[in-house]
This record gives sequence, structure tokens and C-alpha cells, in this order.
Amino acid sequence: MIKSNETAPKRPLSQRFIRSLKKHWQYYILLLPALAYFLVFCYGPMYGAQIAFRNFNARGGITGSPWVGLAHFTRFFNSPYFLKLIRNTLTISLYSLVAGFPFPIILALSLNELKNQKFKKFAQTVTYAPYFISVVVMCGMLISFMSPSTGIINKAVTSLGFEPISFLTREEMFPSIYVWSGIWQGTGWGSVIYFAALSSVDPQLIEAATLDGATRWQKIWYINLPTLMPTIVIMLIMNCGNLLSVGYEKTYLLQNSLNLETSEVISTYVYKVGLVSAQYSYSTAIGLFNSVVNMLMLILVNTFSRRVSETSLW
Repeated sequence: MIKSNETAPKRPLSQRFIRSLKKHWQYYILLLPALAYFLVFCYGPMYGAQIAFRNFNARGGITGSPWVGLAHFTRFFNSPYFLKLIRNTLTISLYSLVAGFPFPIILALSLNELKNQKFKKFAQTVTYAPYFISVVVMCGMLISFMSPSTGIINKAVTSLGFEPISFLTREEMFPSIYVWSGIWQGTGWGSVIYFAALSSVDPQLIEAATLDGATRWQKIWYINLPTLMPTIVIMLIMNCGNLLSVGYEKTYLLQNSLNLETSEVISTYVYKVGLVSAQYSYSTAIGLFNSVVNMLMLILVNTFSRRVSETSLW
């Protein structure tokens, strides 16, 4: 006699995939462009990562270059720039994470509380707009605004009776300039995902809380914020996975010889030794080290989140 709790044998993965492909072929067609993008631009270039373990030369090509193992990694670890690069990159990354992460959440919660729809749309447009300014234009604006002689910020400083400040030549100011300009530019766009998550809040919960006499702050704290928590955790995990990935373009454009002590990060150093000095294998080794550390951070933070909560990437 066959027991009622027994189930039919599970089909092989290949058969299940073929069956799903026949049933949902339209979805797979829509998936093809995204799949092609990742194959060409993400997985394809991984073949070239092997030059981090070779002394690459253009005549011999990748496979024709001699194998040197971990020599380039050892050179980077023993370099006098190693500790400075790690320190500067971590300083800017952690500063950006701690200072900038809460702002999109606060903005989304604030916009969600606005009752006037016209003003809400206006506020959204104003806060989203800076994100669409290119990095080059943004850096040009910062350089112009903070100019010691003609900058609008220094004009305000001198009008108060103080001496003008050369912001971009003072190395201790560079992390704050980088971080807070990024917060201003990205807060509005970063709030979009949280604002979308707030749309899933059950209106009946809000109505019930209102009838029970809950204040606006209590509804935010006990209803809206718990709804956002899974999204907040996922975004935090993804940000931790980019801990050593400080944007190259903005850093390089704001960099000068006087603030180099705090503005030189891994990405700018890779550009200089790789493309400017043509040390392709050495720069690839540094970039690969950066990617491996980011991957390990992503795995560690995701594992920790999965153990202490029910939210994780996998």
C-alpha cells in the first residue's frame, strides 16, 4: 500500500527547465537582453583577470605572457601606498555609508506624509533632479562654488568677516566634500526604492491606527518603518558589498597635488598605474584584490543578516 504522504519522484533539473521554457518562453525572450549584457560586460571580461597572475605584454597576449603567480599581489601589499590607499578608501566609504544611508529613508518617510499631492510631486522633482547632473558638471560646480576668489561659498564666508577658505587644497576637508556633495546629489534618487516600498503599506492599518488615536510619529514608527525594514536591510547589504568601491570619476576630478594625501583611493591609483604608467598586470591585481574584498564583505554581511533576521540576498 502506498502511503498518502509519499510524493512522486522529482524530475531532473534539465526536464523542469525545458518544461518551464516551453510554458513561459515569452518571459525568457524578455530576459535575453539582460542576460546578454551580463555575459558580455560582466562575465566576459573575467577572462582577462588572469593577467593579474602574469607579466602581461601586448606582443605575447594574455596566454603568451609569462606566469608569475602572486608576485603582483605581494608587490602591492608591500607597497608604501598600500596602507594609505586602504585607509583613504575605507574612510570615504564608511563616511558615505554612515552619513548618507539614513537620508533617503528619512526623505521617503517625509514625502509619504505629505497630503498635498501637487507639493509632493514638486518636492520629488526637486530632490530627484541633482541625480541627473553628470559627474563632470557636478565637479565643475563644486570647484567653482568653492573657489577662494570667486566662489559663492567664500563670498558668503568673507561677508561674515572671515578669511576665504581654499577647500579643495585642504586635505582634511576632501572626505567631507566628497561625501556631502554625494548625499545632496543622490538622496532624492535613493529614496525612490523606499517610496515604492511604502506603497505596499495596508491603508487599513493606517485607518485602524488613526481610530485608535495613534499620532503621526507612532504610525511612522510602528507601521511605515517596519514595512521598510526588509528593503533597508537589502540596501545595507548591497552597500557593504561596495565598501572598497569609491567612485573613480568624482574622486579624480576633485583631486589635486595638495589633497592627494586623503583623496588617493584604490580606483584612482589603479587608473594611474594601469593606464598612465601602462603597468597592466599590477593594476589588474589591485583591482582583483578590491573585487575579492568586496565579495567577501557581501558574503559576510549577508550571512550575518540571514542569521539575525529573515532578510538576506540569498
